[in-house]
Amino acid sequence: MTHTEDAATAHAWAALGGRSELVPGVSYLGAGAVLPSRLPVRELARASVGSASLAAAELLALRNGIPVPAVRVDEAAVATAFVSERHLRVNGRTPTSFAPLSRFWRTADGWVRTHANYPHHRARLIRALGITGSGQDRALVDVVAKDLAVRPSLEVQETVYAAGGLAVAVAPEPAPAGLPLIETARVGEGGSRPLAPAALPADGVRVLDLTRTISGPVATRTLALLGADVLRVDAPWLQEDRDAHADTGPGKRSTLLDLAAPADAQAFEELLREADVVVTGYRPGSLDRLGLSPDALLARRPGLIVAQLCAWGWSGPWSKRRGFDSLVQAGTGIAAVEATVDGSPGALPAQALDHATGYLLAAAVLRALSDRRADGGGRHLRLSLAGTASWLLHGIDAVPAEGHGYDPAPWLTETPSSYGLLSHALPPVQYAGAPGRWRQAPTPWGSDPARWV
Repeated sequence: MTHTEDAATAHAWAALGGRSELVPGVSYLGAGAVLPSRLPVRELARASVGSASLAAAELLALRNGIPVPAVRVDEAAVATAFVSERHLRVNGRTPTSFAPLSRFWRTADGWVRTHANYPHHRARLIRALGITGSGQDRALVDVVAKDLAVRPSLEVQETVYAAGGLAVAVAPEPAPAGLPLIETARVGEGGSRPLAPAALPADGVRVLDLTRTISGPVATRTLALLGADVLRVDAPWLQEDRDAHADTGPGKRSTLLDLAAPADAQAFEELLREADVVVTGYRPGSLDRLGLSPDALLARRPGLIVAQLCAWGWSGPWSKRRGFDSLVQAGTGIAAVEATVDGSPGALPAQALDHATGYLLAAAVLRALSDRRADGGGRHLRLSLAGTASWLLHGIDAVPAEGHGYDPAPWLTETPSSYGLLSHALPPVQYAGAPGRWRQAPTPWGSDPARWV
């Protein structure tokens, strides 16, 4: 069964600055109760993908002087893509999503959630807790559990944070509403390259991708699907997980630059001179010392679209803290809402904050490209995982599921790559004539030259 009324999509589209008369052009094909949860995760997922699909269709229409193509959101495709990292197989091997020390822990007065997937975060967690054992992580689980069981949650949180690690006390109830879903500002005049008619909405758009993990890479993976030339830029010493890159790298290229080194900084400036979009996924202010604040980027490249993503929002005492989806779920009260029958904290059926924010970020960039055609100038876009969490907790109503049965198989495919044979999810962004898959497999992390194609 299909329908065209969806309040969550209308809300997201309004937050993106889109014209309300376009929303009825989005239809939805149900697949039953996919992404089951106490919170309206299915509604969040389809609205974020629907918004990205509509933004793509709108930009394509503007570039070619045609009516906006019809958009259809298939909830089976959306549900599959929202757990793309779980569907990934590399030569038949199933990657590990979470390290043993990334989990909920009972404390003296509640619970705390840690994140230790990356080696540097694991090392900081162990050091902060004063754990001296050097064995395998699974052997350390009992040691850490005994240590945390006698400490207050907030003490653990602040001790680990002070050491540069990642731990968040589980909030006993949802945080109040208030964080914006999307912030958009027009900056300056002119400076942007005109976009000629094209077969794909973002064809010819050059995107510098300074993001990691899931949400930012999902956004830029989506822009690459839609025709953008996306070049991911990482620091040489900040190694990315191979499986994470295999999942979120399709359609993109990847290079390594030390932006504190003069030669690499110059290479970045040459890229920036021809860029249309810069997407960053680091804590507020953390890139400023490298001359990568939004104001500095827009001053050097008038007409640029600067899209920023962070974990905890852009103001307040937590704004400069590191964060991941699982930690934001814990800190905003989502884990409490999703608690299990024994009272233990729960989790959403997907890294839904990551994926939803990624598609909303892609939608915001596409909408900014559309708006820039009309009035020129640059754009500064800001989103956060906490803003998406607030929307999920307070701004989306559950609606009855439609359709019966969900099978992910039609939305999975195989692609040969430098990593091996990848079995992976297909993209969920759909409009009449949309590409069904990425133009290329992910290249090895850091293996591409620092230049535009």
